[in-house]
Amino acid sequence: MKLRAICKSKIHRATVTETDVNYIGSIGIDTDLMQRSDIIPGEKVCVWNVNNGERIETYAIAAPAGSGHITINGAAARKFQRLDKVIIVAFSVTDEIVKPKMILVDNENAFVKDLVDNEPGPDMADTILEPAMETAPA
Repeated sequence: MKLRAICKSKIHRATVTETDVNYIGSIGIDTDLMQRSDIIPGEKVCVWNVNNGERIETYAIAAPAGSGHITINGAAARKFQRLDKVIIVAFSVTDEIVKPKMILVDNENAFVKDLVDNEPGPDMADTILEPAMETAPA
């Protein structure tokens, strides 16, 4: 069995609403966005800052549903500013096909649309699950 880290969740181009260096850590994400993208409280996420290229790993905490809050806390708050655009991604370590939940949000972090149809193509399963055949040199 070969396990791979596969993208399972993505919130694309969210806007940082607040930073708090004195909070104990993590990223607060609007609960509605967490549900739509299949991210749960405590889950490890990568946060990529579109404005300056900074990348961090942290864990998600639930912010109030419908608030639009994306809050960067703790030491990471020194690498992000209010109004920065970010991409929030979670991965699954698996040997199975993953149908990622990827969403786009607007400038107020309201859901705009799903970014993928979540249906693999007809040959996708074979491509992902079957190892590449090695050929012996002639």
